[in-house]
Amino acid sequence: MDARLEDSATPIAGDGVRSGLQAALELQRRAYGRDPVPTYRQRITDLRTLARFIRENRDDLVAAVNDDYGCRSRHETLLGEVVPVLDGIKYTRHHLRGWMRRQRRGVDLLLFPGARNRVIPQPLGVVGMIVPWNFPINLTFVALTSVFAAGNRALVKLSENSRHFAALLIERLPRYFPADKLAVFDETGGVGVEFSQLRFDHLLFTGSTQTGRSVMAAAAANLVPVTLELGGKSPALLCDDFPVRNAAERILFVKLMNAGQICTTVDYLLMPNAAIDEFVTSARAIVAHRYPRLASPDYTSIIDARAFARITHALEDARARGATLVQLIPGDAWDEATRKISPHLVLNPPADSELMQREIFGPVLPVIGYQRLADAVAFINERPRPLAFYPFSRSRKTIADLLRMVMSGGVSVNDALWHVGQHDLPFGGVGASGMGHYHGRDGFLTFSKLRPVFYQAPVSGMRALWPPFGALADKVLDFLTR
Repeated sequence: MDARLEDSATPIAGDGVRSGLQAALELQRRAYGRDPVPTYRQRITDLRTLARFIRENRDDLVAAVNDDYGCRSRHETLLGEVVPVLDGIKYTRHHLRGWMRRQRRGVDLLLFPGARNRVIPQPLGVVGMIVPWNFPINLTFVALTSVFAAGNRALVKLSENSRHFAALLIERLPRYFPADKLAVFDETGGVGVEFSQLRFDHLLFTGSTQTGRSVMAAAAANLVPVTLELGGKSPALLCDDFPVRNAAERILFVKLMNAGQICTTVDYLLMPNAAIDEFVTSARAIVAHRYPRLASPDYTSIIDARAFARITHALEDARARGATLVQLIPGDAWDEATRKISPHLVLNPPADSELMQREIFGPVLPVIGYQRLADAVAFINERPRPLAFYPFSRSRKTIADLLRMVMSGGVSVNDALWHVGQHDLPFGGVGASGMGHYHGRDGFLTFSKLRPVFYQAPVSGMRALWPPFGALADKVLDFLTR
């Protein structure tokens, strides 16, 4: 199972946990019933309060995430979590009035002269959020930005690997939001199972494909609509016309951020056989400069002992199967005490190796050579559709062809990851990598009901078709069906 989430086999929680979750849901449902459609001003206030919480507790949030990891780069937390949240709130506030506006839609004037059609975005009610540990600030508050912008209330369940972060939110957030607006739950054993079985109006899950199946099955029992943000093996594809050094600089920055523990990171790299040696040389120089030692505070730890053991075992498995391992930080290959693993390239790993059978979620980059670009495309397409695809080419035609031939949840061209941080782009997977979208306007739409409303004219145009049917009805229907 993906190390991002608690074991789905955790025993079902007792009656106390179940009743506590149900009580929290009912409290928010009653509040929704009293105020089902918050005004623009109410929503702006909620968004400003979210931003105020982040700003006033910034350093404590960074420290809590660091405590959960053991060592989490402060700069990575600010860059990858705090900055996107604050920027996303600002973007949403700027556009919210337009998103809330009623939409005019066309009317069939032959049948309904004088009538009007409108689409009204309205809140769904209570949204459930299951948040993983890898970017807990980002994945909690970016989603809450969309949930609150759409006028909803939220229950949030955090990961068992986010103990310090969860404790901080549970202690501090009630100073900013009442429980009938926002409530947060820690994973204390079986909470996730019970949480996914609640009758939410929408459920957002971020995590592994395997656990996503269980969450979707639980939600289906109550016909709760779900947005699943999963993962998979997202490839980078380097074409022979793109500078190798430039590609290495960009790919390795993304790959080693958070020690590779990002669902949209580069999982493996396809590149021309003739360029592999140059890539290895560039990678050694780049990584040695950025992380001169394994103990660097800029280099993040693996989240827990289980994930550490899984990644190191996968490296040993690849070596045993004949792959070439290239260690990119000199010294020990890893340190079990700090759960830090030196970045590794793994050259041409066998297809049946552990590294190629599941999402890596660590600082290990398999590099696979190809002779023909068509072979690289076929390699990607033989596997489940990835959450992201990263083609590198200076040719617009080549990029256009690759976008046409390779399907993925999202794409960054000539770089990796950064499509995720664009507030005006929908974020989401496809197939095994997820379903549904959020971020920006798409998040507002996901957590809204686009409610169609038909306004009949003072005199109904349908009178000609009321029974008993006569000659006029025959003429109208004959005209409409020719």
